[in-house]
Amino acid sequence: MSANLTLTDHFAGIGGSSTGCTSIAGVELVIAANHWRLACEIHNANHPSADHAAVDLHQEDPAFFPTTDVLWASPECTKWSQANGKARPAIEEGLFEDPLSDDAATRSRLLMFDVLRFAEHHRYRYMIVENVVDIATQAKYRLAWQVWRQRLAALGYHFRVMSINSMHAQMLGPGAPQSRDRIYVVCWREGERAPDLDRLIRPRAYCPRCDAVVEASQAWKVGRTVGKYRVQYTYVHAACGMTVEPGWRPASDAIDWSIRGQRIADRAKPLAEKTMLRIAAGIARYWTPVHIEALGNQYDAADPNHVRHGDPDAYYRAWPMTDPIRTLNTRETKGLAVPPFLVEMYGTSSTRPVTEPAGTFTAGGNHHALVTPAGGTWNEDARPASEPLRTVTTRASYGIAVADRDALVTRMNTGGGEMTTPVFEELRTLTTKGHQALLRSPAGRPRLTARDLAEAREILPEVEFRMFRPHEVARGQAFPDDYILRMPDPDKKGRMATDADVTKGAGNAVTPPNARDLMGVVYEAATGETAVAA
Repeated sequence: MSANLTLTDHFAGIGGSSTGCTSIAGVELVIAANHWRLACEIHNANHPSADHAAVDLHQEDPAFFPTTDVLWASPECTKWSQANGKARPAIEEGLFEDPLSDDAATRSRLLMFDVLRFAEHHRYRYMIVENVVDIATQAKYRLAWQVWRQRLAALGYHFRVMSINSMHAQMLGPGAPQSRDRIYVVCWREGERAPDLDRLIRPRAYCPRCDAVVEASQAWKVGRTVGKYRVQYTYVHAACGMTVEPGWRPASDAIDWSIRGQRIADRAKPLAEKTMLRIAAGIARYWTPVHIEALGNQYDAADPNHVRHGDPDAYYRAWPMTDPIRTLNTRETKGLAVPPFLVEMYGTSSTRPVTEPAGTFTAGGNHHALVTPAGGTWNEDARPASEPLRTVTTRASYGIAVADRDALVTRMNTGGGEMTTPVFEELRTLTTKGHQALLRSPAGRPRLTARDLAEAREILPEVEFRMFRPHEVARGQAFPDDYILRMPDPDKKGRMATDADVTKGAGNAVTPPNARDLMGVVYEAATGETAVAA
């Protein structure tokens, strides 16, 4: 179909913004730009119909670019000063960029204020500017943020700052299996129709008070209008005031379960002590496969400097595979650990988990650790009945779980662990003996004891561990499986992109579901037609 809306993308990473935006029927990507030549090569392989500019946008003349209806910009900023030349304190790297980046020199060089230069020249009908939350919440950035907004308004643009976690971008399809907080400044020129931005922040959730799947709304802490999920805002069912948890895709959606890990006992280089403690805590707490933070930000109870170091019930950067992946970044930091046992249920600290021996176990991951049973497959949707309400999912689909779906039915006449099934499955053959029983544990996470942690540590030599692979990072960002991730690097004599290159490019990209939904509401405002996502 012919294009109804044309797009310029000043993209980050390897271009999730273009992927999401062009999934809306009728949106045409005209030109994409990034400072990193390899990123442009990868982007061009996936979006061959668009022009590409491998340039430093901070030094580029906007007149060299074609005018389009929409601008998407994912800028960064290293320093800022008043236009009149009056000295101002430098604003360090990280103001308008991903603070987890390890190499700003190979990333887009578009400064936040260059968005205004391009807007002044091209007078885009709509703009979407993506960035980290800190630019709008940190006091040391307040002046730059205030001036930027004032200048945007002076150019004749109305705008609204949206705070959206990638796992909640569900308006036109599934979100990403990752908890990733970003802000999106959605701008429309004077005279243009305002997008229906409230649609972006109404994910579906189960309300236990109303016993119904409902439309959730953001609820902000006093005085807050922008921020991170659970820190500055939550979701509620407005009709009854109940705090609710929107559905999400689990980390298991991103894992390539065909890739084996390595037994910790067989590693030539032992894992760090705090990594081992984090794995043990995850196993003891969840008795399921777990993903962990193996590098990067590791300040938790596994750190000797933490005030609760070694406390089995403290916070550890280890999560079950039913949780979304924590924020993916430009470095390999996520690991996967798989224990040699199969858990059927989880009780309180006084009721040990019911486990069965298992054979060969598999693992997969990068900077998170996963635990899976040997010789079999893991039920990726399984979770303790004591955990908070979760979403039962399959790849690219959602299901809202109700409280009783997290209970278990057990048959006590024959067999072992295979006789326990979740309540959302059908009942097995009912007999006249009344052999079936319901298993549920108290609300809230069971408290761990030192014994739990010690027992988990005993099996660590048999646990298989590996880092997430680049294509799993891309899956965690919600890139399609057929997205081309490797191309020859023009800056390095044409050698193929390395794992580190791909991880950097994928981890720094915009998650496509966010771009899809944002472009969807812009498309509807600009054309008056209903947005349809591919």
